[in-house]
Amino acid sequence: MTTLLALDTATEACSVALLHGGRVLSHYEVAPRLHAQKLLPMIQRLVAEAGIGLSAVDAIAFGRGPGAFTGVRIAIGVVQGLAFGLDRPVLPTSNLAALAQGAWRVHGVRQVAAAIDARMDEVYWGCYAEQAGEMRLQGLEAVLPPGAVSLPAAGEWFGAGTGWGYAERLAARVQACDAQALPHAEDVLALAGFAWARGEAVVADEALPVYLRDNVATPKAK
Repeated sequence: MTTLLALDTATEACSVALLHGGRVLSHYEVAPRLHAQKLLPMIQRLVAEAGIGLSAVDAIAFGRGPGAFTGVRIAIGVVQGLAFGLDRPVLPTSNLAALAQGAWRVHGVRQVAAAIDARMDEVYWGCYAEQAGEMRLQGLEAVLPPGAVSLPAAGEWFGAGTGWGYAERLAARVQACDAQALPHAEDVLALAGFAWARGEAVVADEALPVYLRDNVATPKAK
């Protein structure tokens, strides 16, 4: 049976999840600015609970962004270190997709507009529809001002993520939303399971971030 490890530190939440022997174990904690200290101990506790060593892991999944830049870099640093050391492939997973997968897992909703507060008066935005238990992207992920977002299709939509703190200004209307929702490694793991089955794992060198806002570190011209 496949054994997959997943981790996520792209937002205020720090979480890890493990699929082993058909069973899922996870740890989740909201711990802003403490991800670097907490992530490796959480992984070690998780594999100990499962009664395995890290060498039993077939692949490592991670939230590749969008999200907090420091958080995404922490995840990638740990993933690359583990993947190179174990000689295992990796499964990069969208944090917006993980939010949508979590909304389906928790609320049973099948169309989700996922939004993460990107600061600078913008949101990371992506819309997803459930297909055979997997939330699949409809259109493109983007970083947009609240007034520029849109839904790709009619029907009932659920909003998930901190970007829905801008709900009154978002140009999309949903039936309900959870503006407190954060990505969870359990949902990264679920999405990675689909990707693994399709043969989409990549080598550790390709554990790359997706920031959407490419120019965040570029100083503005005076």
